[in-house]
Amino acid sequence: MEANQRATEPAPRRGTNTAIAGVFAASLTAFLAIGAVLPVLPRYVHGPIGAGDVAVGVVVGAFAVTAIVSRPWAGRIADERGRRPVTLFGLLAMVLGGALLFVDAGVPGLLVARLIVGIGEGVTYTAVAAWVVDLSPPTRRAQLIGLLGLSVWIGLSGGPVIGEALRSLGGYDAVWAFATAAPLGGLAIAWAQPSTPGRRAGPGGTRPPLVVREALGPGLALALGNAGYAALASFVVLHLADRGTGHGVVVFTAFAVSVVAGRLLLGHLPDRIGPLRAAVGAAAAEAAGLVAIALAGAWPVALAGAVVMGAGFSVVFPALALLVIDRVPEERRGAALGSFTAAFDAGYGLGAPAMGLLAALGGYALVFWAGAACAAAAAVVALRVARAHRAGAGTAAPAAGGASR
Repeated sequence: MEANQRATEPAPRRGTNTAIAGVFAASLTAFLAIGAVLPVLPRYVHGPIGAGDVAVGVVVGAFAVTAIVSRPWAGRIADERGRRPVTLFGLLAMVLGGALLFVDAGVPGLLVARLIVGIGEGVTYTAVAAWVVDLSPPTRRAQLIGLLGLSVWIGLSGGPVIGEALRSLGGYDAVWAFATAAPLGGLAIAWAQPSTPGRRAGPGGTRPPLVVREALGPGLALALGNAGYAALASFVVLHLADRGTGHGVVVFTAFAVSVVAGRLLLGHLPDRIGPLRAAVGAAAAEAAGLVAIALAGAWPVALAGAVVMGAGFSVVFPALALLVIDRVPEERRGAALGSFTAAFDAGYGLGAPAMGLLAALGGYALVFWAGAACAAAAAVVALRVARAHRAGAGTAAPAAGGASR
């Protein structure tokens, strides 16, 4: 049903490819700034600041706290005031957070800077995700929101290379300058793109809830899928070293390449076959890949598992995002995506320490079995969400059976 609705839905604000590319570029600048700082901060905390490992962990991870909290607020305000103003605010916050890195105020000063960067990242990505959906043809929404996610991957993988090069050439100040200038460039790019008008209030003049109910089920599935990613990112190197096979970095790199290739080659699947089928199949592939890594006695087996996992992981987010988009009216789309994307951060933020506890209790293989169970649970949750939606629709829509796609 959803696919037919999207095919016939009017798109009065459909944007051009140039406008969509501009929004992508603005998002990329934000994540390049984040990525450039990540490998440099631990050295800076240990060196010039003179603090220990606990301070490193707190400073590096602090931005995730405000990112999670800011996403639902950003989505609702983007619905009320339009996507571009909220995107500009988020990028401006990132500029401020980057500039505050120049202030010599020890660990407290770094914490303030990182918390502000977290607000900027959470606000920016939530607004640009809704903006891309507004600009996209209805039959390509999942594909384009999946491609938008590549701005995260490219920024977080290319940014560290830039950061290390700048630190070698010009010291820490050169890195801080890039972290300030990159989102400033993104701000200029976003300013030039066509926005969409906001809606000040919902029906009857009341504001909609901050957390959108329709996003909770898909968000839970997303968090479970991201817990599987936390297992891989945190422990694949240690797991393969423990098995005596090594090549953990190669395996993780294969996963990252598979995610990018999957977004480019498989990103159309939720639009073509429906978000439910795509989400369930993708989560199953992620689970299968994690099982292969858990069982791997040789690194090529783990490599194959990582490729399969990456292909599945690449589709999970856009498929579940489309489940959310299809279930909310346009005037609540930003708030829904804000609630949904917060689950991505929560899945990793809670999943990584949980996997660490399992590793301590039962070894590294247990981590990957648990990650596979989480991915399988994500498929089950997606099925339940679609069935609940179909049951709620009742017999009012004769084609409601299509929701099970």
